[in-house]
Amino acid sequence: MAERDPYHSHTFEELCALPLVYHDKLFADQVVLITGAAGGIGTAMSVLFGRLGATVVATGRTDSSLARLAADLATINVACETVTMTVRDSDAVAATIEHVASSHGRIDHVINNAGGQFSAEALDITPKGWAAVVETNLYGTWYMMQEAARRWVADEQSGNIINISTIQGRASVGIPHTAAARAGGVALTRSLAVEWAPYDIRVNSIAVGVVASEGLQTYPAEAKASFGHNPMRRLGDVWDVAQGAAYLASPAADFITGTHLEITGGEHIW
Repeated sequence: MAERDPYHSHTFEELCALPLVYHDKLFADQVVLITGAAGGIGTAMSVLFGRLGATVVATGRTDSSLARLAADLATINVACETVTMTVRDSDAVAATIEHVASSHGRIDHVINNAGGQFSAEALDITPKGWAAVVETNLYGTWYMMQEAARRWVADEQSGNIINISTIQGRASVGIPHTAAARAGGVALTRSLAVEWAPYDIRVNSIAVGVVASEGLQTYPAEAKASFGHNPMRRLGDVWDVAQGAAYLASPAADFITGTHLEITGGEHIW
């Protein structure tokens, strides 16, 4: 078998050809809002939820990337609305939730996939660099969760939140800003799962291991040798994460909340 290119995720055409393990009408008449939707994992989730019948609301910071995603999804008859915004702006988040709920009449699932990080020694990270990562990975997730929950509670509608995160409980040398932000996000997931359960709002997170994607290009070349350091001795791919998100959004997960689903090839126990 040819060695997988760790720096590139599935193409759109490849994602459309991958087999489905769920019924193709699983999310019919439902609306899923995905942040960071135009990246590797975001695109995979947009394609999967769209192929399973959902209307996709794709958000991100770049008009051109979102436009390309919407155009691609249109070729497979997936309804997709795009919203250009940054999750670091609480006012933009509030406006996005209001717009989507009003225009579509509902939001069923919010997937907090937007994130960003860079590798650096702790002594070299500037206050600006620290803030950029924490504001995106923690504050942005919090803003999205709070505004979505406010809307669901006001409308007396159930809801589902999935936070894309990382492995917890071990050192993350070289990315301390991400370690802090993601740990906070998982703590929020568990705390809010309890607080919002009476409103029929489920909150779960996904720990993403090393998956083949363009995001790995931000790491130094010497990191490549460690990409497959897990019991399965290989990389995952963006489709693995998308399928995990679909499971958590499906009726099969109706009794699951406050869980951190490990899609890591066993790296979290390695």
